[in-house]
Amino acid sequence: MAATIEGQDRVLAAAQQIVKSLNTSTNIDTDDMLMILSSFDNRLSKLSNLMISSSSSTPTSAKAAAAAGAGSDDSFIDPRFEAAEQLIIHWNSHPNADHDSIFDYLAAVDEIIQMTEDLNVQPENDPVMDRAEAALQHAMAHLEDEFRHILIGNTVPFDAGRLHESSFIRRCSISSSAVEIPDFETGTLSEDVSSGRYNHVKGKSLGGDEFLLDLVYPDAMIDLREIANRMIRSGYEKECCQVYSSVRREVLDECLAILGIEKLSIEEVHRIEWQSLDEKMKKWIYAVKVLVRILLSAEKSLCEQIFVGSELIKEVCFMETAKGCVMQLLNFGEAVAIGRRLSEKLFRILDMYDALADVLSDIDLLFSDEAGEMVCCEAKGVLDGLGEAAIGTFVEFENAVQREASKKPTQGGEIHPLTRYVINYVKLLVDYSDTLNGLLEKLESGMEPYSSRTDHGDNSELENVAPLARRLMLLINSLEGNLEGKSRMYEDCGMQYIFLMNNVHYIVQKVKDSELQKLLGDQWVRKRRGQIRQHATSYLRASWSKVLSCLKDEGLSGSSSNASKVALKERFKNFNACFEEIYRIQTGWKVPDAQLREELRISISEKVLPAYRSFLGRFGGHLESGRNAGKYIKYTLEDLEGYLLDLFEGTPLVLHHMRRKGT
Repeated sequence: MAATIEGQDRVLAAAQQIVKSLNTSTNIDTDDMLMILSSFDNRLSKLSNLMISSSSSTPTSAKAAAAAGAGSDDSFIDPRFEAAEQLIIHWNSHPNADHDSIFDYLAAVDEIIQMTEDLNVQPENDPVMDRAEAALQHAMAHLEDEFRHILIGNTVPFDAGRLHESSFIRRCSISSSAVEIPDFETGTLSEDVSSGRYNHVKGKSLGGDEFLLDLVYPDAMIDLREIANRMIRSGYEKECCQVYSSVRREVLDECLAILGIEKLSIEEVHRIEWQSLDEKMKKWIYAVKVLVRILLSAEKSLCEQIFVGSELIKEVCFMETAKGCVMQLLNFGEAVAIGRRLSEKLFRILDMYDALADVLSDIDLLFSDEAGEMVCCEAKGVLDGLGEAAIGTFVEFENAVQREASKKPTQGGEIHPLTRYVINYVKLLVDYSDTLNGLLEKLESGMEPYSSRTDHGDNSELENVAPLARRLMLLINSLEGNLEGKSRMYEDCGMQYIFLMNNVHYIVQKVKDSELQKLLGDQWVRKRRGQIRQHATSYLRASWSKVLSCLKDEGLSGSSSNASKVALKERFKNFNACFEEIYRIQTGWKVPDAQLREELRISISEKVLPAYRSFLGRFGGHLESGRNAGKYIKYTLEDLEGYLLDLFEGTPLVLHHMRRKGT
């Protein structure tokens, strides 16, 4: 009986403690307290029954009751816990609850969390703690599912069309330019390259104004934030981060797919044909800007809104979400950087370099924590690799120009495809002056000055100019040297000079009509203009000296009145033959530039027509009175002037059907 009374006293003391916590009056009898406790726990209910029947119990049963009471004295349950526990269990049948239900559920979770926090400082309450932790674990499983469900169901679809139309980003129309070192022997040269019609447009940077992109509908943000808060408070931050990052990773992967970015290994990238690779590089350039400036910035903001008050969780969730797609883009950039250094890749590599350099500071800000250091280092490494690839490709281009040794001369002395290709290629490089100057400065910083390590004759034009300008001057020098060699493939010396004149003139005109003139300078242009005049003078000497020698007085004995008619006939005959031969050949030659063609015809006229007029005036009378005069004096001054207008049109003509005077 004493044991029963002792157990009852302990139960009553516990009941008073609970009643006090409930702000209930302690003026309550023993049976009422036992009934309250019996509703909290089956073990207390058994104890209550044992105490009520104590008067008829044997000493043995009393000892058992005392033992039962002793084993349950730490299991006094707050009714609020009971209600919270029941709500958490009941939640199992309502997986798609509305906002009010979620609010009630979160209140129940708060109750459990508070109890676990209170019991943590009361080690004697282990049995109650076990039950609370079980309820909390049950709640966290549901919250994890609900967090995933809300996050997926409220993700805003990625609208690439809206993005393109926004003021924040204007997608450049970067079309594929057929830039390649052609096979000049077989003539496999694209029309765009040979004609100089390039469509490549340098990629532009993103605009500087704000572009707000909602990744999750605003109405869902409160529920996501509240659920995340409970999971973190309960020590389930790892599970919360895993759910968040897995869902958002899939969304970002889908965004990259919409932007045309595929998951490719380095080996797969290296196996792609150039035309397809060029398209993928253009998409990469755009995707880098969109991902870093828009998507990841919005993703960072989303993390900050959901995981309020927990900097570490924000950083971990963002890192786990974003690093995969960033590394996917960087892996492609690395594959391009270590790929074959073909000249046609240079502009696209420079676009990739500029795009990545443009967002590098943004990457540093997005991944500013220690965990993000790896991503920042990887981005810098890829940027350096692209820079090295760009310079290596440029050097390969320089070498290709020097090595190009096609043996097939251009018809009519026209502009060589190599000239068109190189100059149009160089014109495009000017758009990247800042980038290339920076990269070349790094390359040349440890090298000897050009004046001491190169021999290009007069190096004065190479001094005090930017690195790119110096390299382009040397490149054009190499081109001019190559053209000098190609000119010797023509047997006719006159045609050699026409070929050189055409090509140098083309170079000068392209430089004048572009930003190249600012880069190379007026002195460089004046020097090439002088070369054009020299080639024209050399042409006149090579082609017309023999014609003009027929119109000289040498060899005609005595005065004009006593000149031998036989010698005069021979002179006129030789002149006619030389002129007709030049006409037949040089009407087939081509001077494409109309102004240059006209200037060259004027130069010929100024040499030939006065000499013919003078010779005809002095000696024509000796033959005109004789028989068959038209056989020797075949052309009037006006005839010659008209025939000279047929030269350099690229269509061979003959004069053997012309009417002869006097016949």
